[in-house]
Amino acid sequence: MTITKEREMLRQSVAALVAKHATPPAVRAAMESERGYDPSLWRLLCEQVGAAALVIPEDLGGAGGELADAATVLQELGRTLAPSPLLGTTLAELALLAAPEPDTDALERLAEGSSIGAVVLDADYVVNGDVADVVVAVADGQLSRWTRFSAAPVATLDPTRRLGRIRPEQTEGIGPDPGLADAAAILLAAEQIGAAERCLELTVEYTKNRVQFGRPIGSFQALKHRMANLYVAVSAAKAVVSDACTDPGPANAATARLAATETLCAVAGEGIQLHGGIAITWEHDMHLYFKRAHGAAHLLAPTRELLRRLESEVLTTP
Repeated sequence: MTITKEREMLRQSVAALVAKHATPPAVRAAMESERGYDPSLWRLLCEQVGAAALVIPEDLGGAGGELADAATVLQELGRTLAPSPLLGTTLAELALLAAPEPDTDALERLAEGSSIGAVVLDADYVVNGDVADVVVAVADGQLSRWTRFSAAPVATLDPTRRLGRIRPEQTEGIGPDPGLADAAAILLAAEQIGAAERCLELTVEYTKNRVQFGRPIGSFQALKHRMANLYVAVSAAKAVVSDACTDPGPANAATARLAATETLCAVAGEGIQLHGGIAITWEHDMHLYFKRAHGAAHLLAPTRELLRRLESEVLTTP
């Protein structure tokens, strides 16, 4: 994504809120709460940053931003694993905007954060599924709004991301799918990149402070090589995700998701190893990054499906 002056200011604003309100104890309190996120942080993100209004056009009361703006916010939230309904809400907004006559009332409530959105790609594992007010489903290239539905929370590996199982009771058609799976892949990839960056930072900090044989373990050549390789992997994946934000086509979306998934899993796995036994204790945060990495890897679309999608795009490109 192009880092404009406005986008950098957006990033800095979110980073400041996250630093103050999404500390490790706050993240743990949020993930164990009834709704699975911190309503006060969500309110601040909506009121002070306009996070939930970014992709809504100005003539409909939004900020008139781009997918890259939402990705910028999600990347910062991903750094601390801050539980947030932003991903599902943004996707629901994109779905409603695809209608010939968008539901302006629903969009207004989503933009101000008073309603929570969700998009159903897999009805058994829906982001925001058990707390959503506005639900849109994707099936066979068409969108439908579930005006009445039942929902229940789902136990998952990653405690920092609440998922729900939803079943429709009353639906109405919206129109053709504008490519929500691609938008979801890009936004999730941005979030994964933020988590990978912070996971690597935590690992580097630990190896600088952990002393063995009279020296910080980070000074050993073998560990330097491992962390240097991780840095290169994160930087490369970040560039791929940035390109996908600029040109959000199916091939770029699948590539970004694959790169971000593989990178976060690699960084989290190495982080567990380089932290030693401390990293798998409940009191340490590294195991949360490991669980986020592997939970996100199976979210929305599995790796094999992404590879099939990418192969199809490459083979059909003239």
